[in-house]
Amino acid sequence: MDKLIEQLQHNLSQVVGFIYPNEIELHWGILVVVYPYITGLVAGAFILASLERVFNVKEIMPTYRLALLTALSFLIVAPLPLLLHLGHPERSFEIMITPHLQSAMAMFGFVYIWYLMMVLVLEIWFEYREDLGRWARSGKGWKKYLHYLLTLGSLDHSEKSLRFDHKAVTFITIVGIPSAFLLHGYVGFIFGSIKANPWWSSVLMPIVFLFSAIVSGIALMILVYGLSTLIRGKSIDMACMNKLASYLLYVLIIDLSLETLDFIHRVYESVESINIMGQLISQKLFISLIVVQLLLGTLAPISLLVLSKFLRLPDELKRLLFFLSAILVQIGIFSTRWNVVIGGQLFSKSLRGLTNYKMELLGLEGLLIAIGLLVLPFIILTVMVKILPPWKDQKPAVS
Repeated sequence: MDKLIEQLQHNLSQVVGFIYPNEIELHWGILVVVYPYITGLVAGAFILASLERVFNVKEIMPTYRLALLTALSFLIVAPLPLLLHLGHPERSFEIMITPHLQSAMAMFGFVYIWYLMMVLVLEIWFEYREDLGRWARSGKGWKKYLHYLLTLGSLDHSEKSLRFDHKAVTFITIVGIPSAFLLHGYVGFIFGSIKANPWWSSVLMPIVFLFSAIVSGIALMILVYGLSTLIRGKSIDMACMNKLASYLLYVLIIDLSLETLDFIHRVYESVESINIMGQLISQKLFISLIVVQLLLGTLAPISLLVLSKFLRLPDELKRLLFFLSAILVQIGIFSTRWNVVIGGQLFSKSLRGLTNYKMELLGLEGLLIAIGLLVLPFIILTVMVKILPPWKDQKPAVS
């Protein structure tokens, strides 16, 4: 009997390509990929804004207000992918009335409300309070009344009041930095704490998620600031762009180092799952992981940023390299989220087989909905910029 059991175990160890029938269909699709990508942009944009307010980095001052509005625009859309994925979004309020404090997923509701209402909205209000009062007095049309409504009746613009605004913004920003870390770090925590899945189970997962979020946020602000300035017909502040590009380069290198360390650690452990993960990388994720994430999304922008930093290039060419690097970074970070969420579901619990993910074009879990969720924050940002101009030289549009 013992020999028979040993023979069966040996035969099972030689089985390749086996996957349980209930694992053919993936539970998490493109919407769950979009969710951590959007929250990463929120955290990255806010952390960039905090550099000017808390650490007094004057070069990036032109992006401060714009970064806050960008973070708020994406934060408003952040829960929508999860709500659409759940199938019953009307039940989401139950997170608040029946809290489950031991569930990291359920805690997102509290983190979201805290970050939205107590951090971003408050900081934007204190930052704009003086301007809102001035626009309410000098404006015309419906925006005059809207700006007055947004002042909440606070029209005191004395020197003492303005000093309080400045201190409040600084304090809220300091509180907001760990809040931004928590907002996106917990996403990596959720994946890293699933010990049954060797692709996700890593103590470095929250840190990798966090630094990739900072990378995506800085790249987003390079695009938003640069393109919005050109659309307005103004000249781009190259000191600001150079500083943003430098930060993007440094954080990219750190992010690449952390992901390399994570990979080396997995190989060094050489657990029983190393074979299936090797097959996963070489077969299912070769294009998205090696080509898109590593080569196009990481090494290519690093090379472009190094060239722009150490070569004496005209400003026009530098801006082009910055924009191209930022676009490649966004593609690479989205590919990173794809490889984590989708890649972690492509191998069976037996660690012997791989499955496929078939993405729909239409439907709640379809590609068009995902694209719509990625475009929606830019529409919201456009409206916010019209109501709350982030540039000191622009007044709100009058209808």
